[in-house]
Amino acid sequence: MGRRYAIYDVFTEKLLEGNPLAVVFDAEDLSDSAMQSIAQEFNLSETVFIQRRGSATHAVQLRIYTPWHELPFAGHPTVGAAVAIAEALYGDTEKPLDLMQVLEQKVGPVRAAVRLRPGAATFAEFDLPRKPSRLDARFDKQAIADALSLKATQIGFENHVISFWSAGVPFVMVPLHDIAAVAAVEFDPQRWERLAPLAEGRLAAAYLYCRGGINHTARFHARMFAPEMGIAEDPATGAAVAALSGAIHLFDELVDGHHAILVEQGVEMARPSFIHLHLDIAGGKISTARIGGHAVKMAEGELAV
Repeated sequence: MGRRYAIYDVFTEKLLEGNPLAVVFDAEDLSDSAMQSIAQEFNLSETVFIQRRGSATHAVQLRIYTPWHELPFAGHPTVGAAVAIAEALYGDTEKPLDLMQVLEQKVGPVRAAVRLRPGAATFAEFDLPRKPSRLDARFDKQAIADALSLKATQIGFENHVISFWSAGVPFVMVPLHDIAAVAAVEFDPQRWERLAPLAEGRLAAAYLYCRGGINHTARFHARMFAPEMGIAEDPATGAAVAALSGAIHLFDELVDGHHAILVEQGVEMARPSFIHLHLDIAGGKISTARIGGHAVKMAEGELAV
């Protein structure tokens, strides 16, 4: 008998949109090298392995791999795994069902709430395991513009300038003037690798964003490039939105209270994705932050290994 797996489209309610994710169940006996090889075989931006072990208070442990290496934390595998576990346990529920899970990851335990609804895509939302922190780095605006095939004048809008953030995975946040500038980007991975800073043991990825969206409900429009992770471009990046929350709070000077922010990504890839960010600000600081989205099962089967 083979090992069960499923493919989920994450941060979308529609099949063939969002960010595809491979979910491998019952992965307790897989070695690190085997998980890396399976992730390379799927060749998606990330593959998540569900291992039912860890402390008694944690439901499962997640191991998250890009085609090139393991990540301590990532958003779309967290959402996708939470949805996959809930659907595997309860299937097509005939009545609304709300669940709470604790998913142990390298970054630490992550609390996830799952909302199952009959006839609708399942929604999952998780508390950020780490609040965003700004990292030290100096940037050459023209060099970054060259790496993006843009003019330096197309970088920045309002108070937003290039900044460096991490909430578990580091990203250089590059604000662009408008959606047209984001769409015009031709990313040069060799140029980027020469200028990107190192943090937390890895080369920082590029997260490009602007105000507004193709979808009128989106507050921000984004693209993500991560050559160091083996990802040419990512349709949806929860870990980047977690980091982006720090830039939004800083540059938009968010007032105390609750802020619901929708970020769209993947539009240029014909994989539109919608990432829900919720920030609670108290005393001028981020007190709590959550990221959520829908996920739909695209395929399922068995691995021969």
